[in-house]
Amino acid sequence: MLFPCRPLLSNYKYFLDFQYAIEEVNTNPHLLPNVTLGYYVSDSCASAKKSVKSVIQILSGARVTIPNYNCMEDNIAGLIGDGLSATTLPIAQILNVYGYTQISYGATDPMLSNRALYPYLFRTAHNDHVYFSALLRLLKYFSWSWVGIVTSADDSGNKESETLFSLLNSQGICVEFTVPRSQCSENCLPGSRKIKITGRPICCYACVICSEGEISNITDSENCIKCLPTEWSSNKRDQCFPKSEEFLSYFDSLSMALSAVAILLWTISVLILGIFISHKDTPIVKANNKDLSFILLVSLSLCFLCVFLFIGRPVDRTCKLRQIIFSIIFSISVSSVLAKTIIVYVAFKTPRPGSPWKRLIGKKVPNSIVVVASSVEVIISVVWLYFSPPYLEQDTHSYQRKIVIQCNEGSQVGFFAVLGYLFLLAAVSFCVAYLARTLPDRFNEAKYITFSMLVFCSVWITMVPSYLSTKGKDMVAVEIFSILASSAGLLGFIFFPKCYIIFLKPEFNKKKQLTRR
Repeated sequence: MLFPCRPLLSNYKYFLDFQYAIEEVNTNPHLLPNVTLGYYVSDSCASAKKSVKSVIQILSGARVTIPNYNCMEDNIAGLIGDGLSATTLPIAQILNVYGYTQISYGATDPMLSNRALYPYLFRTAHNDHVYFSALLRLLKYFSWSWVGIVTSADDSGNKESETLFSLLNSQGICVEFTVPRSQCSENCLPGSRKIKITGRPICCYACVICSEGEISNITDSENCIKCLPTEWSSNKRDQCFPKSEEFLSYFDSLSMALSAVAILLWTISVLILGIFISHKDTPIVKANNKDLSFILLVSLSLCFLCVFLFIGRPVDRTCKLRQIIFSIIFSISVSSVLAKTIIVYVAFKTPRPGSPWKRLIGKKVPNSIVVVASSVEVIISVVWLYFSPPYLEQDTHSYQRKIVIQCNEGSQVGFFAVLGYLFLLAAVSFCVAYLARTLPDRFNEAKYITFSMLVFCSVWITMVPSYLSTKGKDMVAVEIFSILASSAGLLGFIFFPKCYIIFLKPEFNKKKQLTRR
């Protein structure tokens, strides 16, 4: 702090006010806690040269003026100059070089010299008043206005504070109402946390945004709080919100489309079953064992209905049953196709009467093929269900704002064993049908079975990588599409040609036409 040497008595009075205020701050624990104020006082004698020399000496802390040298342990917060521009401006230029702001005007500032205009700043124990002086401007370097806190010990303090602030504002002086800070960093807002800067004091830190799934809801938080697994963090990382549930619901547009297709195909399969029952005595229906055709149509219609086990919010029971039921019903369908293929091949490769292979064309052997082949699938499914059954799972990690309600297949070995066996049956049917592709044109069902098994194998070979690369309801939709496409392939290639002959070419629905080469 600098004081001009004249008038001496007035300047000494300001110094006493300043000294008393410093002591009051340092001894009162409620004023600037954890901060101790010190001061240096020099006489400028209204001389610019003396003022500059005193400033450099204060900055260096040595008895001898040494520019750019500092032997003090504590940094200087700011300087208060006298009220003369001739001394204040050179001081300001020197301080600007050292990174200090423009200095405060001191005790002889004309705006502040008339003490009668302003209420007192302190009231001492002896009821003496300490008037407003240059100390207010010094403490503004700490970004704190303490006038309203220490004005008076009685009830009139608040009123006197308001009067002081009104007078200051009327004179164009801005007083800030901020909390004193003993830190060198800005406050970390909610949504971030503090991290210590290596090599810096404890009050110096950096602010880091909380990670995804974490929040902080207070200022200067040292740690981020993890949201619950069923919650997600807002973009500002200051709130947790409940995640929405995702599954292939009945009201989803994709599931509604798949359901419509399933109902349409089920209706077609039931109509074809009715047609075959009403024409059961015609040669086109009796050929290749009409019982196998009925079994195949019933199993295909049930396959289309299996789709609805995959739609809707899954529960533990449906998770365990939907794959098992579908695999068993589908194995019956493919086993029926395999039995029909064997009958076609045997019937036309053993034309010699009395051949033992002719016995395979009867009802017992084809039905036995269906029972045995589908029983293997039942055994695989039961083993899978016993050792590691599917179960309901809530996937809270794949998406930020969604919980995927899905069925975990339990054992991947069991799941792919079930699909693998179906693929094996289809592959055998395809090979046998391919060998019988040169049979007579009028009775070449093997050709259509070949196409149907080709579609079946293509669909499921494509389905596996698609199934493994998708998540949530998309994964379920892929499996539903595979079920519908493969079942529709069997229905279309095997039964549509027969329906074509029944309704549009009835002249070919005769035994003579069917057996003619």
